[in-house]
Amino acid sequence: MRGAIGNLDVAQIVLYAFWFFLAGLIFYLRREDRREGYPLESEAQRGFKPRDIIWIPAPKTFWRADGREVKAPNFKADARPISARKTEVWPGAPLAPTGDPMRANVGPGSYAERADETYKTADGRDLIAPLRLATNFAVPADSANPSGYAVYGADRAQGGVISDLWVDRAESILRYYEVALSTGKRVLLPVYFADVDAKRRRVTVNALLASQFAGVPTTRDPDKVTLLEEDKVSAYYGAGTLYATPARVEPLL
Repeated sequence: MRGAIGNLDVAQIVLYAFWFFLAGLIFYLRREDRREGYPLESEAQRGFKPRDIIWIPAPKTFWRADGREVKAPNFKADARPISARKTEVWPGAPLAPTGDPMRANVGPGSYAERADETYKTADGRDLIAPLRLATNFAVPADSANPSGYAVYGADRAQGGVISDLWVDRAESILRYYEVALSTGKRVLLPVYFADVDAKRRRVTVNALLASQFAGVPTTRDPDKVTLLEEDKVSAYYGAGTLYATPARVEPLL
């Protein structure tokens, strides 16, 4: 019979070979996607669970553009203290923040400890920068420029005024509004938390109350924002979506 080798069907052999290849590919990909976030930490026993030598790959070295080396997985645990208590005794129970919930770094206010350095473009400049430095960017003439708009919180009280815009040089998009407070402090506002009303020349931020803008984490350098600072800023606004007022924590029904 054509297409057969002895009593074996060539099409059947090819099918089995494909199945073996697919199984190997899935196994490889499932190991590679465990280079970050694994091994898991055990809440009951504290610390990492025993390493699974089958599913957790051996550390691989990655060379960054600046010459530094990064190994993954690195098996480093998150040693930050948790400012929260469990609401129940069973493992995996929800956490209730202790102290100031806006700064407890749990739930919607949690963040990862990214590198405390700015992200760079291919030519070595800071990826995110205010328009006062990124002078080759500008708001289109046929669009409303939000600079000078009043910023209001969820309580409809004014929290500050937009003083500048921060752009992503690689993507050519707006990332943050810079808000000047009455105290002279300047904080960043992620564009995704802002509702811009060009007709009324105002920006509403439902995540925070007007008084809570003063608590937004600031940057070390007024003209730069590091990866860690970006996460802290976004986490603060994220925390406000649940913890800005006690009523937000309660069930709707």
